[in-house]
Amino acid sequence: MQPSAVPASVHRGEVSAPASPSAAGPGGPAEAGGDAGRQGSAGTPARLRRIGLGLAGVVGVVVLLELVVRTGLLPQAWFPPPSEIFPAFVRLVADGELFGPVGQTLQGWVLGILAAAVVALPLGIAIGSVELAHRLTRFLLEFLRPIPPVALIPAAVLIFGSNLDMKVFLIAFGTFWPILLQTVYGIHDTDPTLRDTARSYGLPRHARLLRIVLPSALPYIATGLRIASAIGLILAITAEIVVGTPGIGVRITDAQSAGNAQDVMYAWILAAGLLGWLLNGGLQAVERRVLHWHTSFREVAR
Repeated sequence: MQPSAVPASVHRGEVSAPASPSAAGPGGPAEAGGDAGRQGSAGTPARLRRIGLGLAGVVGVVVLLELVVRTGLLPQAWFPPPSEIFPAFVRLVADGELFGPVGQTLQGWVLGILAAAVVALPLGIAIGSVELAHRLTRFLLEFLRPIPPVALIPAAVLIFGSNLDMKVFLIAFGTFWPILLQTVYGIHDTDPTLRDTARSYGLPRHARLLRIVLPSALPYIATGLRIASAIGLILAITAEIVVGTPGIGVRITDAQSAGNAQDVMYAWILAAGLLGWLLNGGLQAVERRVLHWHTSFREVAR
């Protein structure tokens, strides 16, 4: 006797609710389509309103800083007004001086996060899948996780020298923990009902992992990667400022040491902030695109 086919909802890591009578009746699909259209049209003004409020907040802060500096509440010798910082940033872009250091910072960021993910993802899946491993490693992980990566800079310089390898090691160590812990939490937090349903349909262990556990844990893993992105950029620029490896951090210290170049220094700081904002926004866009099927993202979209 052939076993029953596994429902598609189990493959995707979710249990479908029974269809409502209205959807099965005459005009049901049209009504659903009309609801979706109304939700989409209603969502556009809300999205524009959020963007407008965000831009208004940025403009308000810039105007406030300009007034605070111009009125002397902040010394202009140390804090140049935004009207001087923005032209300096534009000059960096126009002269092409911005892109080399940004690329050097991104190189260490990418290599460090990749190294962390290659180790943390399979290790997190293994720890989260085996209850005994989860219990054995819990204390060790909680002990190692709070170690500040910056405290390892002297040891990293001693081992690797003041080069890209040192920066990659520092980023990999700092970003390893959020990826690992979020993966463990995601695997361990899979709905037991889904596991039992898949087991009752006769899915082998590897199929349950690929079709049930990993899809359920993907939002956790995506969150871990976004947290790691911010930590990685902070550590990359910290290593460049403290040790002198090439990148945005070195340009910040060079402008600070040059004298009478505070506007350039703040322009590089602005570049670091914009880079972090772009990386986070890019990861969020990819997350929404890849996980559009997940219940959490469907609820946000409503």
